[in-house]
Amino acid sequence: MGWEEKQVRGYPEFVQTAQRYHGRPIFALFCGDKDAEGKSWCPDCVTAEPVVRKELHNMPEESVFIYCLVGDRAYWKDPNNEFRKNLKLTAVPTLLKYGTPQKLVEEECFKVELVRMLFTED
Repeated sequence: MGWEEKQVRGYPEFVQTAQRYHGRPIFALFCGDKDAEGKSWCPDCVTAEPVVRKELHNMPEESVFIYCLVGDRAYWKDPNNEFRKNLKLTAVPTLLKYGTPQKLVEEECFKVELVRMLFTED
């Protein structure tokens, strides 16, 4: 397998992981926290995750896929949370190519062809 996955929770963990893999293509999927049953509070995240996961094999060699839980609903809704302020995220799910303006937001993450394009195009 030419890529690897890292699961993180919260902004500091995300930044630390992204820095650790600096120089490699980094793709990140941001989703709402999951409960004890493994279900996110965000219904769109529940829909998007399997679509994105099915396309991971299309990422470039040496890529790193960071699956990042953004926190509970109350934290996410705070307009001053670090994801909104520092990464300019506006919604979950968001799939992005780190360090570029390329990203898919909400329902765009449901579309296989858009996800594939994000992973394969420069």
